[in-house]
Amino acid sequence: MSHRDDHRGISTRAIHAGQPAEPVTGAVMTPVFQTSTYAQPHPGDWPWEYSRTHNPTRTALQDCIAALEGGRHGLCFSSGMAAIDTMLRTLRPGDRVLCGDDVYGGTYRLFTKVCAEFGIHFDFVDLSDPDVVVPEGTTLVWTESPTNPLLKTTDLAALCEKAAAVGAMVVVDNTFATPVYQQPLSLGATAVVHSTTKYLNGHSDVVGGVIVTSDDDLAARLAFLQNSVGAVPGPWDCFLTLRGLKTLKVRMDRHTDNARALAAWLKARDDVATVRYPGFSGMVSFDLVGDLAAATRFVEATRVFTLAESLGGVESLIELPAIMTHASVPPEIRAEIGIADGLIRLSVGIEDLADLQADLEAAFAAARG
Repeated sequence: MSHRDDHRGISTRAIHAGQPAEPVTGAVMTPVFQTSTYAQPHPGDWPWEYSRTHNPTRTALQDCIAALEGGRHGLCFSSGMAAIDTMLRTLRPGDRVLCGDDVYGGTYRLFTKVCAEFGIHFDFVDLSDPDVVVPEGTTLVWTESPTNPLLKTTDLAALCEKAAAVGAMVVVDNTFATPVYQQPLSLGATAVVHSTTKYLNGHSDVVGGVIVTSDDDLAARLAFLQNSVGAVPGPWDCFLTLRGLKTLKVRMDRHTDNARALAAWLKARDDVATVRYPGFSGMVSFDLVGDLAAATRFVEATRVFTLAESLGGVESLIELPAIMTHASVPPEIRAEIGIADGLIRLSVGIEDLADLQADLEAAFAAARG
């Protein structure tokens, strides 16, 4: 099955796309091609020249994720941030980026502390606002949907239409939704990025990133940068991510079932001010009634939810964005967009729901002191 077999169901693609039986032995699982270079039958006349440039295990992963997103080209990187950085390297000094105001703290830091020093201009606005305007002169629109950590969603089709009217690319960070729930390329996006560390791998044992696009020219530029800069994943990491992808759909079903139930339970509580849940996937955030000290007691009291950054693994995680994942966002900006000190973000795993609820109940008691 090629990565262009997009008429197949998403579970079938996750298991088979880009992963034919290995031709020499017939191995069903894609081998780990743990090699740095390849013997060439003729000088410079061989598709496999060096593993930074090409690796069969990485190619299988790239083709599989491209198939899941309905794209022609997938390019994998050593981290989600490496993927984002590579995407931004397609820009030039003077280019303007319209970025969502609620994005991962690492993305905000890269844009404002690194890319801005090379003459790229960034404007941060609420892209979930249906009346948002994409100004003339915008080169690229960068959005997360749902956003991190406030879980705002954007009408991507409408945003892409506005961007196209001024000649701007649209890049969607689809990490939270995954291609199970959203395929931005079909809505007009130019490219999709993921931290494959999260739901795509799903087991908290690999760091990685990917860009998917159907734009041939952009793909060629990204492939040049991937090879030239060299921030590529090793074959073992690619193998583990491929293995994780095979259960993506069944994992996302369980993440959603658990998160939806917990969100409804949290909304009914008097000690919760606001619950944010987009209705799918496993991410829930809520504002605890109380101060930072109470929120700290809460997250330190859980035993099934692990106090840790990251998300998307089979295990449940809990964190305080204000002092963990989004600490790189200045306090005044956090306050402006609604990341309060008492905001708690849950990555709801696939454990038994009763155990997750009991764990949070004990944390509410601890928060009250």
